[in-house]
Amino acid sequence: MRPQLILTVTRACDLRCSYCPTAKDGWPSLSIDQAHRALDVFIAQDGGDVKLFGGEPLLVPDVVRSVLDRTSSEPSIERTYLSTNGLGLDTTWLERVRVDRKLILTLSMDGRPADHRRFRKALEGVPDAYDHIVSLLPELLRTPRVVVTMAIPPASARHALENFNHLRALGFHRFNLLPGYYLPWRDEQLADLDGAFADIATVFEEAWKTNGSLYLRNLFTWAPTPFFNAGLIVDADGSIHPSNVGLSGKLDHLREETRAGTLDSPPSAEDLAAAAERTNGLLDRELAPHVLASTHAVDAALTRLVERLMPAYLRKRRRHA
Repeated sequence: MRPQLILTVTRACDLRCSYCPTAKDGWPSLSIDQAHRALDVFIAQDGGDVKLFGGEPLLVPDVVRSVLDRTSSEPSIERTYLSTNGLGLDTTWLERVRVDRKLILTLSMDGRPADHRRFRKALEGVPDAYDHIVSLLPELLRTPRVVVTMAIPPASARHALENFNHLRALGFHRFNLLPGYYLPWRDEQLADLDGAFADIATVFEEAWKTNGSLYLRNLFTWAPTPFFNAGLIVDADGSIHPSNVGLSGKLDHLREETRAGTLDSPPSAEDLAAAAERTNGLLDRELAPHVLASTHAVDAALTRLVERLMPAYLRKRRRHA
């Protein structure tokens, strides 16, 4: 896995998703200067991939544009990922994705309108996210490097195949599956998730047999802690961490234990690695046993999906070699 810089551009968000504890009111957002100082630190450590997270990064568009201006021409940056709920997208942003070959757009959609709206509640006065994304479909579908992240909270696990098929029917073919981590799952919900993953795996296998265009990012990602990213993590207040476990509202208090420095006093690579070692085990200590057990069960289900699909993916690659 390439080294990565995670910029939590802002904790602000115009949605309140039932499974997402990240959004925070009253927090600062990164300034353009802070974002560039973070890039300076990362590039000095030889660079890699840059990921723009939130909250909703497009609520701070000037910072996002400035970062993309730099990463698109910086030789040490391999890829730049922009994660968004889609509400801030327009044709101008999609054109930017088309022309920047390093830029990958990660779009959050949970499937059929009923489930998308059920779990992804908009703040008052905010347009419907599903309708907005669908209004951009013609432009989205001719935009390369668009990956749809489909969240699967416990209550929608039994609908996961239908939600996946709905997103395919809209025309999307690049996916990242995100079951609900750090939530309590009942045994029957975990069984639903396993069944849905088996059915989705069959869809991929059949598509690949006929050279169909279908991509699953989960085949190419790994993290030492389930769900959370590791690397050089810069939070919206300018603090630096080796993991973004503090993005979870339930684990926000761990930020003081994971803090390795700030943009005003950045850590060395050695100090960041030492902080990463201290981070190991925090979740075992802090989480309720049933939540931790659910998280491991969900991660194991996703691992089984990946292990099943990898041989079929490699066969597909060999046919096109």
